Amino acid sequence: MNKLKNDLLLRALKGETVERPPVWMMRQAGRYLPEYMVLRRKYDFFTRVQTPELACEITLQPIDIVGSDAAILFCDILVIPQALGLEVQMVANKGPFLPVTTTTQADIDRLTVEGAEDQLEYVYDAINLTKKELNGRVPLIGFAGAPFTLLCYMVEGQGSKAFNTAKQFCFAQPELAHQLLDKITTATIAYLRRQVEAGADCIQVFDSWSGLLSESDFKIFAEPYLLKIANALSPSVPVILFPKGSWYALENLSNSSASALGVDWCVNPKLARSLTQNRITLQGNFDPNHLLKPIADIKREVHQMIDAFGKDRYIVNLGHGILPNIPVSHAKAFVDAVKSYPNR
Repeated sequence: MNKLKNDLLLRALKGETVERPPVWMMRQAGRYLPEYMVLRRKYDFFTRVQTPELACEITLQPIDIVGSDAAILFCDILVIPQALGLEVQMVANKGPFLPVTTTTQADIDRLTVEGAEDQLEYVYDAINLTKKELNGRVPLIGFAGAPFTLLCYMVEGQGSKAFNTAKQFCFAQPELAHQLLDKITTATIAYLRRQVEAGADCIQVFDSWSGLLSESDFKIFAEPYLLKIANALSPSVPVILFPKGSWYALENLSNSSASALGVDWCVNPKLARSLTQNRITLQGNFDPNHLLKPIADIKREVHQMIDAFGKDRYIVNLGHGILPNIPVSHAKAFVDAVKSYPNR
C-alpha cells in the first residue's frame, strides 16, 4: 500500500500536534459539482453506488477539484437495509423509499443478518479501486449509518422531518426495537470490518436522526449501538461518531473508544470542548448555508472557527452535508481557508 503523502487527518484523529487541522466536507462528492451532475444524468443513483468505477470516479472528484485532505467513499447508508433483504428505491425529488417497512416480529425475523456483508462486495471493490487511484494522496474514509438512523428509515419507509412512526415504534414496542437495532448493528460491524480490510483508513458512523431523541431516549436507543460499533472497529481503525443534534451525548461519547466526534453548528466550540474536556478530537461545524456568503467572509469565519476549536484535536468540516446550490468556488474557498491557516 502506498504511503500517505497527506496524513493530516490520521494525525488529528490520534491527537497529535499538527501544523494546521485537516479539512473535508460531508457530501463533498455530490450535487454541487458539475462533474457529478454529468454522471447523475447518465446513471441512476444505485447504478452509481453499485458500479465500483463510477463510485471511485465520484469519490475522487472533490479531491481533484476542491482539494480536500480526505476522500469519503461515494455510497449510501441504506445499502445495509438492502443487504438485509429490503428493497430501497431512490425517488427523484423525494429521496429514499422502502416499499416494505419493518414493524412486526415477522418483519424482523425475515431480515437476513448472516452473510449480509457479502451482499456488498461492490462497496469493497470501490474502496480497493479508489485506494489505488488515490495513490496515497489522502486517506479514504469509509462509513455507515448508525443503527437508530437506519431503524428510522426501515420503520418509517421514507424520509421524514420527525420520524414519528419510528419513534412510536421504539417507545410502544421497545423489545422489537432492540431486536431490530441488534440486527442492524451486527450487520453494520461486519460490513465496516470488510471496508477496513478493503483499505478504508478510518470510519465515520452517521447518526443523522439521533437528535430527534431526548437525552434519556438516546441512551436507550442510540448510544449503546454506537458504542458497540466503536468498540468493535476501534482496535483496527480510527472511528468518528456523528450523532447529529445530540449535543447532550458529547460528554459520554468522549469517554468512548471513538477517535473523534462530529458536531453540528448548533453547538458552539467552547461548549463542545467543555463537554469533552479535550479528551477527543472534534469535527465540524461550519453551517453549510454560510458557504453562500462572500469568499472573504468564508475565509474569516473559517479562521475564527479554527481559533475557537484550536488547531489540534480538530478536523474542519461542515455541520452537515454540503448543499447542492453551493458554488464550487465557495467550496474551494472553504478548503483553501483551512490550508492558509494561520495566515490571515
